Amino acid sequence: MQLDKLDAKILEELRLNARISNVELADKVGLSSSACARRIRAMEDAEVIRGYTVIRNTAVREGRRPVFIQIKLAEPTAESFTKFESAVRKCEEVRECFLVTGGADYLLRIEIEGLEEFEDVHSAVLSTLPGVSSILSSFTIRNVFSYL
Repeated sequence: MQLDKLDAKILEELRLNARISNVELADKVGLSSSACARRIRAMEDAEVIRGYTVIRNTAVREGRRPVFIQIKLAEPTAESFTKFESAVRKCEEVRECFLVTGGADYLLRIEIEGLEEFEDVHSAVLSTLPGVSSILSSFTIRNVFSYL
């Protein structure tokens, strides 16, 4: 699906507020409400929009902090990627997982309350993932900004 400037405006407004009414959204992007609804439906059908969700801000509400973890696999083969990805999907502690370029194969984001919790996650989850040869963790100091 080719996206035009109106589609981009719709996506940006939905990113900022997915609960916006169709009438208000249509007004903001300069369309009729029926034309706006058709565009949204087309983007949903084409899976440009994959869904709508609530994003909990656990860092604010529960004193939790994100930790970013670089994972390097021992053997970067299709089979090891498949095994790792299958296993990491089952880890409720992992909030996001990205296949990346550079020195690591994957970048994970978890949220922890303190170092004791990180130690538990490291020993019970991260170090048990299949094919892992190295784990490098970066603890956040503060969130400068987030578009989520």
